[in-house]
Amino acid sequence: MEAVLRPGVIAITLALAACGQAPGPATEAPLAARSAQAAAPTGLHGEVIASRIAALPAPYNLGDYARGERVFAQCRACHTIGAGEPNRVGPRLHGVIDRAAGAVTDFRYSAALKESGVVWDAATLDRWVADPRDVIATNNMIFPGLRKEEDRRDLIAYVAVASAD
Repeated sequence: MEAVLRPGVIAITLALAACGQAPGPATEAPLAARSAQAAAPTGLHGEVIASRIAALPAPYNLGDYARGERVFAQCRACHTIGAGEPNRVGPRLHGVIDRAAGAVTDFRYSAALKESGVVWDAATLDRWVADPRDVIATNNMIFPGLRKEEDRRDLIAYVAVASAD
């Protein structure tokens, strides 16, 4: 019986063989490293991104920076994240990790948020992004939440890196 190979399969196989790589998990870089390489054009070096993500507690230390940046697109309507950027409908998120809720001095927060005593660590941000009303029932944030755990993990990895000084 004669084997029939499709031209696309042959081309991919030859291309991988020519550069000394075989397809499959053995040649794949860890998720954080692949993510950091893909995200390097944002101004941060891939090594910096990877080390900042690795420093996060589990499971956020497995987050995908580039994917988290795409998830953050949902947040951009209300929040900025870069140093020196202005507040919008929501406060700027630069420096948010380990910051007390209600601490951006030039943003007008609800009394409930300012008096909450919440500190924004990765786990608290995860709960907040899943359902803001679950963390502070009377907050003013109008956001239904992200239901997928993977979306929240990647978003928090991105925010932790992109909002750092």
